[in-house]
Amino acid sequence: MPHFIMEYSANLDEDLDIPALFEKLNETAIGTGVFPIGGIRTRAVRCEHFRVGEGDPENTFVHLTAKVGSGREPEVLKAACDKIFETFTECLKPAFEKRWMSIGFEMIELHPERNYRLNNIHKKLADKK
Repeated sequence: MPHFIMEYSANLDEDLDIPALFEKLNETAIGTGVFPIGGIRTRAVRCEHFRVGEGDPENTFVHLTAKVGSGREPEVLKAACDKIFETFTECLKPAFEKRWMSIGFEMIELHPERNYRLNNIHKKLADKK
């Protein structure tokens, strides 16, 4: 983990370079040293139906959720959040400067007893070393 889930308004299609954004987010997450590389997942959900603010069709939104495993110190997660949000907003800056936009980010710590995973990517990455 983290699993990054980005929701965005469909009227941003021309203004977002999602592959470049995801590359930067993953690089930042790895750079924090907090998250195992094999656990990082990044995906986007295009929201065809949305309403932002007063309903002006030119309004846009992008919201990023990071779901992370439990057990890290709060200050460690806060520092990671700060770096991720900085990267996220920097990548969105060109669109933000020309569009009416709401940008959001939240990090959710998953419950340690109700979060199940099976992942063999960690082994693949370890074998490459």
